[in-house]
Amino acid sequence: MPFDPRDPEFVADPYPTFAALREQAQVHVHPDLGLAIAVSHTASSEVLRHRGLGRIWRDATPVEQFTSFNLLHRNSLLENEPPTHTRLRRLVSAAFGRGHTERLRPWVEELAGRLVDDLKGGGDLLERLAAPLPVEVIAQLLGVPEADRPKLVPWSNAIVKMYEYGLPEESRRKAEQAAGEFVAYLRDLAAEPAPGSLIEDLVAAHDGEKLDQDELVATAVLFLMAGHEATVNVIGNGVLALMRNRAQWQRLVDDPSLLPTAVEELIRYDAPLQMFERTATQEVTIAGHTVQPGEKIAALLGAAARDPEVFDQPDTLDVGRNPNPHLGFGAGIHYCVGAPLARVEIMAALRALTTRMPDLDLAGEPERRPEFVIRGLRTLPVTG
Repeated sequence: MPFDPRDPEFVADPYPTFAALREQAQVHVHPDLGLAIAVSHTASSEVLRHRGLGRIWRDATPVEQFTSFNLLHRNSLLENEPPTHTRLRRLVSAAFGRGHTERLRPWVEELAGRLVDDLKGGGDLLERLAAPLPVEVIAQLLGVPEADRPKLVPWSNAIVKMYEYGLPEESRRKAEQAAGEFVAYLRDLAAEPAPGSLIEDLVAAHDGEKLDQDELVATAVLFLMAGHEATVNVIGNGVLALMRNRAQWQRLVDDPSLLPTAVEELIRYDAPLQMFERTATQEVTIAGHTVQPGEKIAALLGAAARDPEVFDQPDTLDVGRNPNPHLGFGAGIHYCVGAPLARVEIMAALRALTTRMPDLDLAGEPERRPEFVIRGLRTLPVTG
C-alpha cells in the first residue's frame, strides 16, 4: 500500500512519502482507497483536465438515509459534467460575476483587521482569525443574517467529514442531519433573499434561464463548504509554515508587494485539499496507467505541489515564488469559481497579520486534524 491515510505520522508530514512515490512512478494503485493516485504534477494536471475523466456522483448509501446529503451533491456544480455542468457554471458564473468580489474587498480587509486586533496579545489563530474570516465573508456574500451565522460552520464541518475514508457511522449520520438542516434553512433564505446578495442574483434568471431551488441550495452550500474549509486551512497551514520559516515571514513584513505571490505559495506549500477524485467515462491512460470506464483515479494535489520537475526547490517555502503553477484551485472545467474571493480573503489575513502583528510567533505546539484529504489544524496558538 503506498500510504495509510489514517497513520498519524503520515498525516503530520505526508511530503517525504509523496517524494518517494514520485521517484517510483507517476501513478500508483492504492488498494485501500480503491483507486489509482497520480503523484506527479503532469499526471495530476492531466487527471483534472482530461475530458474522459469526470465528476460522476454516486449517491451515499443507503440512499433513503442520505436524502439531503445526496440532494446537495446531485445538484452541485462540482459533481456534474456537461451538459448539466455547462448550464450550472454559466448561471453561477453570471451571478458571481456581478461584482461581488470587488464589492466585498474593502469589507474583507476591514474585517481581517478587526479580527487581528482582537488576536493581539495572543490566542488561537484558528479560532480568532482563520475560521471566522471566511465564514463571515461567505455569510455576507449569501446574505445570511448575523444571528444565524454561528450555525454555518458546524453544518459545514459535519458535511465535509463524508469526504474522508473509513468514516464511523455516527459521523455519517451527523453529516446527513447537518445537510437536512442546511437545506431547510437555505430554502427559507432563498424565499426572501437579502438585497444585493449572491442569493438574490442566483434566484434571478439569466438569459431566460434560472437555477431550480435544489440547484440554488446546492450552489450556496458548495460556496460555504469549499470557500470556508479551503480558506481556513490555507491561512492556518500557511501561517504555521511562515512561523517555521522566519526569514520568509520577515520578507512579507518588510515588503507587502510580495503578498500576491505569498498567497499562491501558501496554497502550494501545504495544500489544504490533498486529493481530488475523477471517474473514467471512457478508457483513459494517464502516465502509462490505464483507467477503465467506471474506475476512479485521483490527483494527489499535495504531491503535485512538491514536484521538482515543475517547482525549483519544492520543499522550500518561497513567498516570492514566480511562476507558481500550483493546482490548488483545480484545473479544467472544474476550476474553482470562487478562487478570486479566496485570494482576497487570504491576502487580507496576511496583510492584517504582517502590519498589525509583525512580531507574530508560535506560543505552543499546534494540534493537527487527523484527516488526510482535507488537511488542516485544530489549533494554532500564537503570541505577538
